[in-house]
Amino acid sequence: MKKSLLLLALASVAFAQEFTVNKVGGYSTNLFNQAGAEIAAYDAGTKRLFFVNAQANVIEGLDVSTPSRPRPLFRLFISSLYGAAVNSVAVGNGVIAAAVEANPKTDPGSVVFYDLNGNFLSAVKVGALPDMLIFTPDGKKLLVANEGEPNADYSVDPEGSVSIIDISKGIANVTQADVRTADFKAFNGTTLDPSVRIYGPRATVAQDVEPEYIAISPDSKTAWVTLQEANAIGVVDIDQARITRIVGLGFKDHSLAGNGLDASDRDNRINIANWPVFGMYQPDAIAAFQAKGKTWLITANEGDAREYTTFAEEARVSTLRLDPTKFPTASTLQQAGNLGRLTVTRSTGDTDGDGDFDALYVLGGRSFSIWDTTGKLVFDSGDQFEQITSRLFPDYFNASNANNTRDDRSDNKGPEPEGVTVTELNGRLYAFIGLERIGGVMVYDITDPEKPVYVAYTNSRDFKGNPEAGTAGDLGPEGVLALTAAQSPNGKPLLITSNETSGSIALYEMNVPAPAVTVAAKIVAQGRDSFAREMGLDGSTSTGVAPLTYQWRSTGPTAALFPAAANTPKVTVQFGQGQGAYTFELTVTDATGAKSSSTVSINYFGR
Repeated sequence: MKKSLLLLALASVAFAQEFTVNKVGGYSTNLFNQAGAEIAAYDAGTKRLFFVNAQANVIEGLDVSTPSRPRPLFRLFISSLYGAAVNSVAVGNGVIAAAVEANPKTDPGSVVFYDLNGNFLSAVKVGALPDMLIFTPDGKKLLVANEGEPNADYSVDPEGSVSIIDISKGIANVTQADVRTADFKAFNGTTLDPSVRIYGPRATVAQDVEPEYIAISPDSKTAWVTLQEANAIGVVDIDQARITRIVGLGFKDHSLAGNGLDASDRDNRINIANWPVFGMYQPDAIAAFQAKGKTWLITANEGDAREYTTFAEEARVSTLRLDPTKFPTASTLQQAGNLGRLTVTRSTGDTDGDGDFDALYVLGGRSFSIWDTTGKLVFDSGDQFEQITSRLFPDYFNASNANNTRDDRSDNKGPEPEGVTVTELNGRLYAFIGLERIGGVMVYDITDPEKPVYVAYTNSRDFKGNPEAGTAGDLGPEGVLALTAAQSPNGKPLLITSNETSGSIALYEMNVPAPAVTVAAKIVAQGRDSFAREMGLDGSTSTGVAPLTYQWRSTGPTAALFPAAANTPKVTVQFGQGQGAYTFELTVTDATGAKSSSTVSINYFGR
């Protein structure tokens, strides 16, 4: 019996083109600073995009089968029977789900289901101020984050919660009996992690937490919900409809190297520096993903403050009385060009209750973070967003989404990362993080969640345009979607942003590098010994960036190769008259010019 022999030689590694993101199309509602395009959802089967136009209180449907020319299909008006304002949209199982707040917003809201043509299917009541909603991966349930914000004077403060709707019997058959709501009452009066902020006037834990955004495990068993103002994440047992934990996220030390921030909008310069302040991560969007055999969480650390007629937590550092022991250089720090203009919370920082501030806490982390499912921080991007935007757009660094003024947001949340999504492209995991203020989307390779790598930043904003006149491009990305080539309407990976300030939808085509290809010459022979005069050698399993070229040669005793001097992966060798060891070499060159060689020795015993 003949045995095959495989010989392998490794040479260099060739990489394809860089990761690029280019806008190919868009759609505008022509509504500046009126929430004309908030959260969007995509249906691959119909190649339709649905987004919330909050100003018109509708869900708009677009045909994006040709991404360069999105075409409006219909506007889905939400009947007043179901509520006063639509807040969010999700698509799954061929169904549109809309989160609708009541009037007043402190009353229970609704989730309303439609088919993909906008025809009503069913509706159910959920908690107060339903916002983000998401289908479970197995398609059997829909989860809703009920934010439960108080009214303007804080006289009514509903509880935050997560509603879980069983849709396994079909959307048309959903009734109120299929809705279960997980609340936070079990945590009232309990001791929480010190970094969990419960500070609303007269509020219980259940009232004070405000669920913002939900991520779900791949097995559809567990959900994680951001509790933004509280600087925490709630863990949900989906099957039991129960909140099992509230995980405090800790604080970010901006005095450490790599955690700098530009703290002033009045210093007339870019000054990303370390300061004696702490950051509250306070994430908005969250996503779950799998890597290295585990589930991980990624958050966009936007930050948010409570501002009501009877309660407001924000203050400038210059207006606060600082503890002289903790801040011996307070008079210098409180100058406008240093920390004086920085916006911090008044609700956290007086640790000893004596009326002065022993520590300063800013809202948001100006970053994205990756956590394990226990809430342990494994990576934070530090000050990378500000460093990157300062290099690429120095004249418009930390501009806001409604003006082109440099440094405008340095005193308050900086670039303000809000949306995040994770998608696998060409065998790598990429995170896409939207920056609400300066705009655009950051792209990171998070294939190794503990060592993310910056890949690209795209921004289709025109800083020479006038935001109010509608000539400044896409402003204030609220939602971020990333489609694989298989999901995409044109077979190419797409990035889609819904831009709240400009009221526009932007579609970007992504050129994603192919996985690194190792150039390797490989020879398959029929054995190491031969009594036959001829033997075949096969190099067709060699690898590299196509097309490959092949060069064969023999060394040692004379042997012939057929076809002679041919650029072919397969050859036939003809041994000379003498017995002995014959050596054959294959050199492979790929399209990048990288080379690899391999040899095989054959003992010939014939006559």
